Amino acid sequence: MSDLLFDNACATADAIACLFGSRVEVVVHDLAAERIAHIANPMSQRSVGDASNMHEIELGDAPVIGPYEKVNWDGATLRSISIQQRRADGTAAYVICINHDQADLLALRRVAQALGPAPLETEKPQELLRNDWHDRLNSYASAWCRDRGLRIDALGRDDRRALVGDLSASGALAERHAAAYVARMVGVSRATIYNDLKARSEGEAE
Repeated sequence: MSDLLFDNACATADAIACLFGSRVEVVVHDLAAERIAHIANPMSQRSVGDASNMHEIELGDAPVIGPYEKVNWDGATLRSISIQQRRADGTAAYVICINHDQADLLALRRVAQALGPAPLETEKPQELLRNDWHDRLNSYASAWCRDRGLRIDALGRDDRRALVGDLSASGALAERHAAAYVARMVGVSRATIYNDLKARSEGEAE
């Protein structure tokens, strides 16, 4: 049976991504299924069917949340905004999250200040981010690579194993699907991530 609200949310996501191009990703979260139901112009290494991690979030009554900042898997700054999609009875069924990569605008700010983005809210919306392990993992991996002068999408085996080991030690891989997400970040299979963890564990045991 067709869900008109979901169809409209997906059409909205596709239209926004089409209008704003490759620097904008739009994600439709299915709150009932607790899954990502649709992604237009994916750039966050997430896929349809991945956990939304929004099941414990108290969205409140505001139809729009943000704008706020997040960190993408490659360390890029994202400016994001989220819109609740409610059914006729007022129940929140979907959330549309629009993620805008700021790289181009930040580079142009000095020569075209008028093109800069609108001011952020004073504080991040903790009700949306407190359970977002994607954001925490992205921030950790970005800082780890920056401190070592490395790019996350160009890590050698030893550096990748070091990062995976440190992520595991920090507890970042404890979340369900975290290993698969890290695998997409570094461009390897999930099995390789588990092999990296095994190799790290065996090395420490010697």
